[in-house]
Formats: sequence, C-alpha cells, structure tokens
Amino acid sequence: MVGNNLPSPADVVALYRSRNIFAMRIYNPDQGALSALRGSAIGLILDVGANLAANIKVSTAVKMDVVTDTFPPSRGVFNPNMSQQMVPIARFLADTGAPLLANVYPYFAYRDNPRDINLNYATFRPGTTVRDDGNGLTYTNLFDAMVDAIYAALDKAGAPNVRIVVSESGWPSDGGFAASVDNARTYNQALMDHVRQGTPRKPGVLETYVFAMFNENQKPGDPTERNFGLFYPDKRPVYPINFPNN
Repeated sequence: MVGNNLPSPADVVALYRSRNIFAMRIYNPDQGALSALRGSAIGLILDVGANLAANIKVSTAVKMDVVTDTFPPSRGVFNPNMSQQMVPIARFLADTGAPLLANVYPYFAYRDNPRDINLNYATFRPGTTVRDDGNGLTYTNLFDAMVDAIYAALDKAGAPNVRIVVSESGWPSDGGFAASVDNARTYNQALMDHVRQGTPRKPGVLETYVFAMFNENQKPGDPTERNFGLFYPDKRPVYPINFPNN
C-alpha cells in the first residue's frame, strides 16, 4: 500500500484470485481493502496495532534480532536484551494456542555477512550442507536454519509447542547488494515450493507469506525496500513465478 501508483483494492483481490493466491497479510485495517476482500475466500493476517478483539487469536510479529546465538540453529535463544519481553509472550502464545509470527529474511543475513554465508545457501540453490552438532540435523538452506533457531529459542523459553508462521520473507530484485531479478526469482520460487515440507526440526507445512505483492515506490529506507515486489504496480510480473495451488 506504500505507493501512489498501485492498483485498486478490487484489482488486487482479482489479481490474487487469478494467480491462485488465497492468503494475504495487510498492515493496517484499511476499509477499502477489507471491503474488497469480503466474500473472496482469501485468508487474512491483519495488523491492527493495539485495537485487538478478544475473540480473535492474537500474536505479534518479530524480526530475527529477537534471537541470538543462531549458529548452529539448536543454540538459538531469545536475545538477553529482549528476553524479559519475549519469554512471557512465548508462554502467552503457548497458553492461547496462537502462533508466533516471524519475519525471516536470509537476504539481510547474507547481505550483512557475505564472507561467511554462501549465496547458494541463502537462495535455496544446491551445493551447501551444514550439520548441526547440537542435534545431528542437517541444513541445505539458510531459511530453514533461521526458522529452527527461533524454534530452539521457543523451546528454551518453555514454549516448545508454539507454532511459527513466517509472516514475511522475500528477496529484492534491485536496489542493492545481491538484489537481482535472478536471485529474487530463485529465492521466492524455491521458498514457495519448499515450505510445504517444513524444516528439519519441524517437518510439515510451514505457513509462509512472501513479501511483497508489489514494488512500492514510496517505501522509505534503502532502495531495496522498494523492490521486493513480485509485481509492478501495473500488475505485470517482475519475473516469472509459479504459485502453488494451495
């Protein structure tokens, strides 16, 4: 929504349906978007700030910096600077049966440490296998390792049964280091294909939301922030991609 040239909510919903995309996250309770979604059968994660209703499952979205000591993944633990907040949140989610929403971006991990992280490992390309000596599991991509580090932190916080929903993941196609159409297409296609099988620590379907549907020309920050979209504002795909049927 952070742009002045984006399609109308009705056109966005029509594009989702035409591409067999049946889940969406929006970042505020925009009435136009909610009206367009009514009757669409598109599942919705809605950010509403502090205005949460008691009969709706409540969660919070976190970035990877809430977890530290993430290599190998089994060592993951909530950041001591945030543990006073995160441990009660984790236990609250365990008590209510709600998931923890996590924004997981191998792109930023690779961008900030290309010396130690292989691009193929960050983008689901073959060629790298990492063994976790803490539990014997093996990893062939950074995304799984990052998610399982959060699961390890939840376990140590006394909330081993809390489910993770990846509320954001993606790769920019332009605007910065390693931001290219080829890397973005490779990562996002592999991500969509991969999450059906879950992670080594937690096999099974991993609910995951790709960021973002559109390039947003008014998004602040680094130029890459304006180039995470799968589509241009005129609804042309930035690159070819196949969406799963479910």
